[in-house]
This record gives sequence, structure tokens and C-alpha cells, in this order.
Amino acid sequence: MALHSSIIREALHQSDALKTGDLRKHRRLPLSLPGRFMRADRSEYTCQLKNVSVGGAAVITSHAPGVGERVVVYLEQLGGLEGVVTRVTSDGFAFVFKVTEHKREKLAAQIMWLVNKDDFPDEIGRLHERTGTRGRRTTLRVEEGVIIDVELLDLSASGASIGTPARPPIGSLVVAGKTRAIVRRHHVHGIGLQFLSLLSPEALRDRFP
Repeated sequence: MALHSSIIREALHQSDALKTGDLRKHRRLPLSLPGRFMRADRSEYTCQLKNVSVGGAAVITSHAPGVGERVVVYLEQLGGLEGVVTRVTSDGFAFVFKVTEHKREKLAAQIMWLVNKDDFPDEIGRLHERTGTRGRRTTLRVEEGVIIDVELLDLSASGASIGTPARPPIGSLVVAGKTRAIVRRHHVHGIGLQFLSLLSPEALRDRFP
């Protein structure tokens, strides 16, 4: 099964809708994750993620805050998300994110990974022919903005294998060379990456000279 990279492209496109206030353009994806949230008075309660988009989410809880209240929701594998409650539902509440564009891009990658991860066995990312590139060097920028010199072990239109002692979390967003990618697996020599879009031979030569 091919990775649904269209989800992240749509998610990033949908972030424009948030700027214009048209929240209806956001595609909500069903996703269940445990978490907790903090209200404006700093009281904390447990919750369960019900669905999520790049612009907001709905959670299940028996302690719903009021519309317009600021909340911080901590979700397993997504981390902390600040937002404002937009709707109270029969089983919880919905809220819109108040995050930076960088955080929104990271969220899009994380959502894509979480929605698709169960569809892929250990042979993830091997749908396209790989070219051995052992000995070539490139750079890897991790989420903290740190840039690491790494070995490019092999390369394809859809991903790469990177030789490095670093182990960014699976599902995290990184930049290999000039290409954004998601960490899909850890292996004995380093990490396996899935590019956010397929690269042509020309693009591969440009981004991994």
C-alpha cells in the first residue's frame, strides 16, 4: 500500500484556511490518543482524542470547559497543543489550535504518520528502487534545529537510509540535505526516512549532490 502523502499536502494547504477563518475546510481525521488537558484555572483532567486536523481537534472528556476558554491539551505522541474551545459536545469539546506555522507543519507530519503507521510492515519505504550511496555525506536537520553531518547509505525517489548515531523519534519531521522527510524506522546503522513527496531523478541530484 502506498503512503498517503496527500494527507500532509492537504493538511499544509488547509492551514491557509485557518488564516482566513474558514475552519470548515479542515479535514478531520479519526484518531484515538490518550491525553489530559489544563483549563485556564490550571486544573487538569484526563481526555481522549476523538479526531484531529491541522487546525484543531475534538476530545472526549466528562469535564468540558466553556466556549472561548483557553486550554492546553497534552496528547500522547503529539505533545502539548494550545488552543481555544470553539464548541462543547455531548461527550467533550472541540478546540482550534493556536500554534506557529512551524508547529503546524510538524503536526501535519505527525498526523500523517499516526494515521498511516499501522498499514506498513518493517519494509516501509522500500516501494521504490534504492541506489547504494554508501560513503557519500549529507546533512540532517532535526526538530531542535541542530544540523548533523551524516552518511547517505542509500537513496530512492521516496526515501533514504541515513547512517548516524542520532536517533530522532519515529514520526518526527527532519530535513535530509534539502528535503523534508519523516523518520520511519531506526536500524543498526542509523535511520530510515520517508520523503514528504516523490522526487524525480533531477530533484534527487539537486538535493543530494
